[in-house]
This record gives sequence, structure tokens and C-alpha cells, in this order.
Amino acid sequence: MRILITGAEGQLGHELRRVLHRETLELAELPDFDLLKPDVRERICAAQPEVVIHAAGYTDVDGAEREAELAMAINAGGTEQVARAAAKAGARLLYLSTDYVFDGHKGSPYREMDEPNPINAYGRSKREGERLALTWCPNTLVIRTAWLYGAHGKNFVKTIVRLARDQSELRVVADQHGCPTHAGDLAAALGRVLATDLRGVVHATGSGSCTWYEFACAIVSFTGLSVKVVPITTAEAKREAPRPLYTVLANRVLAEAGITLPHWEEAVSRFMGEFGARAFSEAS
Repeated sequence: MRILITGAEGQLGHELRRVLHRETLELAELPDFDLLKPDVRERICAAQPEVVIHAAGYTDVDGAEREAELAMAINAGGTEQVARAAAKAGARLLYLSTDYVFDGHKGSPYREMDEPNPINAYGRSKREGERLALTWCPNTLVIRTAWLYGAHGKNFVKTIVRLARDQSELRVVADQHGCPTHAGDLAAALGRVLATDLRGVVHATGSGSCTWYEFACAIVSFTGLSVKVVPITTAEAKREAPRPLYTVLANRVLAEAGITLPHWEEAVSRFMGEFGARAFSEAS
């Protein structure tokens, strides 16, 4: 099976390459790939993939409020080009999306068939990307995930460890609920998805749920650092982009296919044990 990964240098892309190499699957390379360039379709078709895993995108939630047109161009327009290329190549498309396509008003875990209603520019751009992927490539699987972290790139875990080193007190939002997801666990799940014929939409997050505050407390507990974690509200955080307060996802379709991800607490414990606080020096 010949697989092309967009965003191969990102935190999920790194883990996907590791998992797929281990499975001895052939990976097509696209150096200097840019979703805004006019040769996107030509380059993808030339790679002759059987599967395209589209993990590239604009991911700065607050930045998308300032650069809404750019976020839409990358996450929607770029995804359309990838989907059209995948269809032309006769390839299956796996498109990575987000819990932020939901408004957070439901109050119970979102299922795959629940109606999206994004409340920020980032969520709107990803939702449009979902729509275009499903429209242009018949063999598409949209994979919504959330609160992703891993050994590569910037993420919440690295940020908390860095701040815990430098500050005596951390103020963390305690009224947003979601599902932390280890990039390595997600990559392993996607490796299993390749053996299925799933189409449409699936949710793929770490099992269980928590608030950002609870997530931060768990991270700090593994560092051995003495720092106070103080719960605050979303309003107190004063971020540029509005955030949905409840985006816990129910991984129902994957579970029915026999695919589950570990509980978020087990995953963060394993992650911190493997890489340790010394590995997290990047700002986020």
C-alpha cells in the first residue's frame, strides 16, 4: 500500500511515519509541499498514492481569528485540492479534523452524526474542509480528533512543563471540557483504520475526558516540580478566538470497528515517562 502524508513533519505526521514504517508500508514523499501552491493536485497525482492522509493545515486557533481568509484558504481550499487529487488518483482520503467543529452547547459527548456548528474561524475553516473532502472524493474518511500532543512540535503538554519550570503559579482554564489525545496513539489507531473500509466521519480521541485545568494538574504531577495550578474561567483567559466549553467526542464508530485509544490519563503518564520533562524545552 502506497501512502502519502501531508503535514508529514508535524506532530501527528512524525508519529504516522513511525507507525507506517514499522508496518513496512510504502510512504510517498512530497518535499516542500504547500497547500496554497497551484501544483498541489499535479504533485499528489504524480506520487501515485493509494491512500492520502491529509494532516497538514492551519492550526493556530487564535491566529485564525486574525487571518480568517488564510485559514479558510489552507484548511478548506487546500483540502479541496487534496481531495480532488485523491479522487483523480483513485486513492482513499483520510482527512484530519477537529472537535472545534462543534459549538459546545450539547453537554454530552458528540457523536459522529451530530450537526456541526463551529463558533470560531478555525472551526469554520475545518468544517468547510470536511464538507469539501466528502464532496470531491467519494472514498473519504474524516477523522475528528482533539487536544493533540506529542514529542514533536508545540503543544499543551510542552507549554505546561515549560511554564511550570519558570513560574510558581499557573492559571489554567477549568470550564472547557475535552479529550486529550496522544499523537502516537492516534497514529496507531489510523494504522488500524487502513485495514477497514470506513467512510464518512469518525471520532478518534483519547478515552475519557477532562478540563484543561485537570490536564495541566496531571502534567505537573509527573514533573516533580512544585508549582500551584489555579483554575480560571474561559472569560478570564481572554483569548482572541471564542472556545466551545464542551467538545468531548464519542468514538462510537471506531469502537464498533474494534479500534479504541487508551485513556488520556494512562497516555499522558506513558508520554511523560518516555520523554521526561527534560525533553520539553520548546515554547508554545
